[in-house]
Amino acid sequence: MNPSIRILLADDHPSLRDGLASILNSQPDLSVVAEAATGREAVEKFKITSPDLLIVDLRMPDGDGIQTIKQLVAMAPSVKVLVLTTYDNEEDIFTALEAGARGYILKDTTREEIIEAVRQVHAGNRFLPTAIAARLADRMIRPSLTPRELDVLRLVSRGRSNKEMAVAMFVSEETVKSHMKGLFQKLGAHDRAEAVSIALQRGLLRMD
Repeated sequence: MNPSIRILLADDHPSLRDGLASILNSQPDLSVVAEAATGREAVEKFKITSPDLLIVDLRMPDGDGIQTIKQLVAMAPSVKVLVLTTYDNEEDIFTALEAGARGYILKDTTREEIIEAVRQVHAGNRFLPTAIAARLADRMIRPSLTPRELDVLRLVSRGRSNKEMAVAMFVSEETVKSHMKGLFQKLGAHDRAEAVSIALQRGLLRMD
């Protein structure tokens, strides 16, 4: 039988790609036709091999997973993308699906679930394990922070005072306080430390 699902793997860990390729190639209907270690390489390999499906990590050098997904969808709107990652926070899940991914699974999932996810996404279905779907539902019902509230949140995480934030954002301190009030309400936080902690848990902030 000729494999009917041709797959490109994009992840910067060679050992993980090797293991995943072994799992997928063991199935008669699956074949890994290309591998990439960076976002840019994934796009280039996609142009050359035209795979049926891509499995993409969210954190890669030279173009992260979200940027890569957006580029691929812009090039080929019907492209099928499955995210395989260690990140399970609400914002990463929401952003990946919004960018065009059709499935989202974690790297500690079983080989059977990985294979099932590939087949389901290739068939045009979405694939979200129960825990991932629950996190996405939580994200969908919460009000989103505005771009300015996110700016304030990032400055808060760096320990900036209201006055320093006002100078950095070219606004008044009253405007900063208004943004602070809004983000506290949306996050359900009572103070700055709690706001930063919640934001980190949900993926709104990253301490890189």
